[in-house]
Amino acid sequence: MKKTLITGITGQDGSYLAELLLEKGYQVHGIVRRSSSFNTKRVDHIFDRLHMHYGDLIDSSSLNRILESVGPDEIYNLGAQSHVHISFQIPEYTGETTAIGTLRLLDAIKDVGLKTRFYQASSSELFGKVAEVPQKETTPFYPRSPYGVAKLYAYWITVNYREAYNLYACNGILFNHESPRRGETFISKKVTRAAARIKLGKQEKLLIGNLNAKRDWGYAKEYVYAMWLMLQQDRPDDYVIGTNETHTVRELCEHAFHHVGIELRWEGEGTDEKGIDRKTGKVLVAVDPKYFRPAEVDLLIGDGSKAFRQLKWKPQTTFAELVKLMVAYDLENEARGL
Repeated sequence: MKKTLITGITGQDGSYLAELLLEKGYQVHGIVRRSSSFNTKRVDHIFDRLHMHYGDLIDSSSLNRILESVGPDEIYNLGAQSHVHISFQIPEYTGETTAIGTLRLLDAIKDVGLKTRFYQASSSELFGKVAEVPQKETTPFYPRSPYGVAKLYAYWITVNYREAYNLYACNGILFNHESPRRGETFISKKVTRAAARIKLGKQEKLLIGNLNAKRDWGYAKEYVYAMWLMLQQDRPDDYVIGTNETHTVRELCEHAFHHVGIELRWEGEGTDEKGIDRKTGKVLVAVDPKYFRPAEVDLLIGDGSKAFRQLKWKPQTTFAELVKLMVAYDLENEARGL
């Protein structure tokens, strides 16, 4: 039986990946940080089938101990301080976990002498102020946040350890990928949850940042399959995973409210722009400058042709289907008071 180790196993991607690997017959191990409260909601339904270890990406000794005791065939490094906007508020911690945490894990693999395959969760935020459209593996990087810069270090240290120590190490440059399990502070979840709450009379309006920001949004459950495929190839490589489509945050709002029976019309420009219920005339979406990033990323769209060609992977869920899936989940949860 193959053994795998997942950092960030209790997150959105980690939970879907754990499910996938259990289905494929793996023995699944995960690293969780010690906390006074449980944060395992996303994996509670499979918790008794998982092997959990206390550790932290900022603690080298715990990583070495876990690698020695588990001896995983595959390692998926999904753990990080993963919120872009928050990374401006806690840049040092973001660097410690997201950048140097990756180095600690790679160095532990080297020091233990482990023959394993390593997946690094890279990000479309590497491209930032984009040099070309769409973005592919050879597009120059220009990150625009402490998170993006930390991911840049993690990307290159993964490449460096692959080349310097002959490690099987891959970077998956994943564009935005969402699901019903997305954290509530992320824009996709914030919008779909607000649409559900407004429909149910539990919230007055949605306050939001840059409505013009364009993103390539896919379904996280499908993207973790691409992660697994990367580690099944004969040689390690780096891949962009995306849908080759882009949609504005404004479109995200329109789709989310449409799925709860509300059609929006827009008035105003910039910080004065508002999304108004066509039927009632009530303002349901408003711009709040506090949600603007200090340095904005205007457009992300992934050219996943290399993954399509080499991994035989393609996205199956459309943007509209993804938003509908998330809204349906949020409506049910909010109606039940969860």
